[in-house]
Amino acid sequence: MRIAVNTRLLLKGKLEGMGWFSFETLKRMTRNHPEHEFIFIFDRPYSEEFIFSDNVTPVVIGPPARHPVLFYLWFEFQIPRLLKKYKADVFLSPDGYISLKTKVRQLAVIHDISFAHRPQDIPGMKRWYYNYYFPKFARKATRIATVSNYSKTDIAQTYQVNPEKIDVVYDGCNEKFIPFPPKEQKLIREKYTGGVPYFLFVGALHPRKNVAGLLKAFDVFKSNSDSPTKLLIVGGEMHKTGEISETWQKMQFKNDVVFTGRVLQQQLYGIFGSTLALTFVPFFEGFGIPILEAMSAGVPVICSNTTSMPEVGGDAVLYVEPENVKQIAEAMEKIASNSDLRNKLIEKGFKQKNKFSWDKTSGLLWESIHKLALDS
Repeated sequence: MRIAVNTRLLLKGKLEGMGWFSFETLKRMTRNHPEHEFIFIFDRPYSEEFIFSDNVTPVVIGPPARHPVLFYLWFEFQIPRLLKKYKADVFLSPDGYISLKTKVRQLAVIHDISFAHRPQDIPGMKRWYYNYYFPKFARKATRIATVSNYSKTDIAQTYQVNPEKIDVVYDGCNEKFIPFPPKEQKLIREKYTGGVPYFLFVGALHPRKNVAGLLKAFDVFKSNSDSPTKLLIVGGEMHKTGEISETWQKMQFKNDVVFTGRVLQQQLYGIFGSTLALTFVPFFEGFGIPILEAMSAGVPVICSNTTSMPEVGGDAVLYVEPENVKQIAEAMEKIASNSDLRNKLIEKGFKQKNKFSWDKTSGLLWESIHKLALDS
């Protein structure tokens, strides 16, 4: 079987959610199935680290697809030509974008459709593109894979797609997220927060991540507590928004908030392994990988009780309503003051995280491709 793959999100040093999904699944899939040929389609010069095995043929076709007009040109003109040229049997797209102008069987990995429910979070042109084309992609795709049962139901109901053609392929977690020894934790805390404990948020500073709500809750927590605990915000800004900055400026305890920007993946392992707790309270998630990363690192989790997150967290996290600032602050106080609760959540977290792995993800995605290959 000749499988063409959209690998435009495999960017050296810039892997984010869907990029990591592509990296972890394709690395395993290509090595586990040497009998099949994979055509990796990049939209710019690629790094050799992404050519995982001898059965991978890399191809670069422009233009770099990072804007709705360029999305259209790349997927509706360049991709059909390339699929025809290489006589592809299957087109796999780990970011959900597919071509409406090819007869090749296609598997779209649609991680979530948050833009359908929170269009206000997306800039105008992209908002139009997502909400115009993704319903078409969902109907055109031979099969769809998604990362939670929540997203499966959401896609099926919102886009009127037969749920029988949607496969759940849970995300996994990098095995390097592990508990850190106290001595190393001390060094990491000294580096980022002057040695004091910290709550942690990791993710793009995107409106749906509710960073502004988290800042407000942290200010309430600090107002009601004499704890020296700080808040560490790790992540790059995805969409320009003044809300986070405005909220921070108004905070009483803004000097206890540390914005790191992006950090190297190697640094992230230590940051997770040294935190008091992950505070992850988005309005909407298709999965929520940071929840798994925190549980693997042996730290407690405070997270939202909405969308897919209870599916990922099980009974191993402290749930809050993302709109309820007071409730988030109270959860922070519980974590900061109750070591028994922290230890109980950590113990449950180790059990819960074992339900997920990139090996399982890759295997499930391969099963989806196999189903697609059998579909007429």
